[in-house]
Amino acid sequence: MKKLFISLCLALPLLAGAQDANLKKWPDNADPKKVGLFIANHFVESPHPGNGHIFYAETCTWLGALRFAKVTKNKELLKQLEERFLPLFGPERRFLNTPNHVDNNVFGAVPLELYMQIGQAPYRVMGMYYADEQWNTPKEPHPNNVEKYKNYDRLGLSWQTRFWIDDMYMITTVQSQAYKATGDRKYIDRTAFEMHAYLDTLQQANGLFYHAPDVPYYWGRGNGWMAVGMSDLLAALPDDNKDRPAIMEGYLKMMKTLLENQREDGLWGQLIDGPDSWSETSGSGMFTYAFIMGVKHGWLPKDKYAPAAKKAWIALVGKINEKGDIVDVCVGTNKKNDRQYYLDRPRKTGDMHGQAPLLWCASALLEK
Repeated sequence: MKKLFISLCLALPLLAGAQDANLKKWPDNADPKKVGLFIANHFVESPHPGNGHIFYAETCTWLGALRFAKVTKNKELLKQLEERFLPLFGPERRFLNTPNHVDNNVFGAVPLELYMQIGQAPYRVMGMYYADEQWNTPKEPHPNNVEKYKNYDRLGLSWQTRFWIDDMYMITTVQSQAYKATGDRKYIDRTAFEMHAYLDTLQQANGLFYHAPDVPYYWGRGNGWMAVGMSDLLAALPDDNKDRPAIMEGYLKMMKTLLENQREDGLWGQLIDGPDSWSETSGSGMFTYAFIMGVKHGWLPKDKYAPAAKKAWIALVGKINEKGDIVDVCVGTNKKNDRQYYLDRPRKTGDMHGQAPLLWCASALLEK
C-alpha cells in the first residue's frame, strides 16, 4: 500500500488547482478513505510519543483515528485502537494524566469515544472523570490561585481557564464528548459559555487571534485550535443554546479572513498574514477541517469554501511522505513577542500535531 501511495502522490501537483465544489468525488491519490486509513494504520503502529504520559497531540490523533474507524465502519481498526488503549488500565497506567490542566484533561475524550462506540462502562467512568474534574475546583489550590479560582467559579468558568487560544480545543472537546456520551446539557452549555468568554476576550476585529494578548502575531496552529474548537462545538451544540449565535458569529468572522489568506499552494502560512512565512501543515490541516465542517453543515457557502477546502486537502496529502508522516509541522511553540521567532521555528516530520488534522479532515469528508 505504501508503494501505491508514493506513486499516487507523485501526481498531486497536477491536481493542486482543482477548483470544483464537490467534496465527494476525489482522484484516487486524494481519496479520504485511502488517505485516512494510511494515516490511521501508521498511528496504530506508533509508540506513545509523550515523555511518560499521554501527550495531548497523541490524544487528538487517537480521537481522529477512532472517528475515522466509526465513519468507515472499520471494525478491525477500532479493535486495534482499543487494544492500544487497554494497557492503560494495567501495565501502562502510569501514563494516565493527572486531571489538573487543559492539556491533560482532553485525554478524557478518547475513552468517551470508545464508550460511545463499544459501550463498555469502564471507558465512560474514566472519560467522565476527566470531564468532571475540569470544573471541580481543587479543594486546596495554591495560595496564589485561590481568588482567581473563586472568581472563575462565580462566573461559571472552568478553574483551568487561562485564556490561551489552544484551550478552546482542549476544554470544548472533552466537554462536548461528555455531553454526547450522557445527554446531560450541563456539559455542552458550560463549554459554550466558556467559548463565548474566550471569543469576547481574545478574538480580534478580523476574526483571528493573537498568540497571546502581549504577542500580536497570528500564529497558524494557535488559530487552528480555535477554528477546530468552534467547528466541533457548533456541530454538537443544540440550536437553543444562548451562546450559539455569538459562537457562530465568531466562527464566520474567522473563516472569512482565513479564506482571504489561503495561499496559492492551498495552505496557510506559519504566520497567517505573513507572506514571508513558510507554509505550515498542522494549522493548515485545522483550517481545512473547519472549512469542510462549515460546508457540510451549511454554515459556509459551498461555492466559495468547498473549492478552497478541496485545494487545501489535496495540498496536505501532497505533504505526506512514504512512511505516512506529514512534513513541515511547526514544533511546540510558546509565546514570544518577536516576529522573527515565529519565522525561524523548526519544522518537524510526523509530529502528531500534524497527523491529527489529517484524520479529522478525512473523517469529515466521509461523513454523510
